[in-house]
Amino acid sequence: MLHLKLETDPRWVNIVKSNIEEILTDHAWCEQKAATNAITIITLNSEHTDLVTDLLELAKEELEHFQMVHEIIKKRGYKLGRERKDSYVNELYKFMNKGGNRLQCMVDRLLFSAMIEARSCERFKLLSKEIKDPELSKFYNDLMISEAGHYTTFIGFARKYGKDIDVDKRWKELVEFESHVIKNYGKSETIHG
Repeated sequence: MLHLKLETDPRWVNIVKSNIEEILTDHAWCEQKAATNAITIITLNSEHTDLVTDLLELAKEELEHFQMVHEIIKKRGYKLGRERKDSYVNELYKFMNKGGNRLQCMVDRLLFSAMIEARSCERFKLLSKEIKDPELSKFYNDLMISEAGHYTTFIGFARKYGKDIDVDKRWKELVEFESHVIKNYGKSETIHG
């Protein structure tokens, strides 16, 4: 369903397991950034009522996820660390069309968002299957399902509003680009790292 070209090496989970506090902090900030991204898309495309309605719900859900991760952090006696830079997302951002017309920029932002959700979903699935912590295994399984829904929302709006753009072609280009980017990751205890 996600159409990712390159799957995460399962050994990434071993890195994650070595520092659960770090992955939880990184994950919390990823959720915050996802909420901020949804609000940014709304701000730039506020004339699309259905998009605003759906992305407001998505932003609220991302903030709820942030809160859920924070509750796990507190319950385990950890502290929410400082916000982390997400190099993977920053590299994907370079692919986005920033000089095109408003519609092209919107479609690219939606596809960029879908890609991040797809990779997060894939990573959460791997965590849910491989991590031996029952609480985190269930938590990541539940989030995997949610991320898949977010991916579908972003792809759906890209196709709906990108009628004059070959959205499927652009998505394939992004999938190809992402497959080269992700080769450099999977070596740290971060969601995209």
